[in-house]
Amino acid sequence: MYEGVVQDLIDELGRLPGVGPKSAQRIAFHLLQADPVDVRRLADVLIEVKDKVKFCSICFNVAEDDQCRICRDPRRDPSVLCVVEEYKDVVAIERTREFRGRYHVLGGAISPIDGIGPEQLHIRELLTRLGDGAVTEVILATDPNLEGEATATYLTRMLGPLGLRVTRLASGLPVGGDLEYADEVTLGRAFVGRQAAT
Repeated sequence: MYEGVVQDLIDELGRLPGVGPKSAQRIAFHLLQADPVDVRRLADVLIEVKDKVKFCSICFNVAEDDQCRICRDPRRDPSVLCVVEEYKDVVAIERTREFRGRYHVLGGAISPIDGIGPEQLHIRELLTRLGDGAVTEVILATDPNLEGEATATYLTRMLGPLGLRVTRLASGLPVGGDLEYADEVTLGRAFVGRQAAT
């Protein structure tokens, strides 16, 4: 335990996701030794991010304007909508350069244990977006875990009556992985999603 503001800094840094007590302490002491100009720049950027960044009024991705750059881009295919849990998932998919449609960020996944049900997510807004008939395919790109699967199952049931093509991202063995280390669910999915050898 340190005194005063140093301990306050360590405590606040420790509240960040993925930052444990030792990492928080290391970051705090790095900031104490850093050039004051660098620390001020970091503080200014943190304040600016909270002041300027908001969520897109259409897809709920992060944006500095009312709409994000993806929703504003006329080159994106409006007939294909990729539904993801968090805005960081948009970044991951964009890095692949394989998807040219639009997105819808749910803001999480259904998790009864954490008190998150469909009403806490942007599902109502998703259904509103689909009401105009422009979207013909919805890709469910939720995480391959219990909560992501529950969310995808719920959405599949909700979207079924709308007559849309509802697809799920393929899942299976990672490139460079060993079969002996794959869990049963991943290996099972790899068998179900197998493709013809080329």
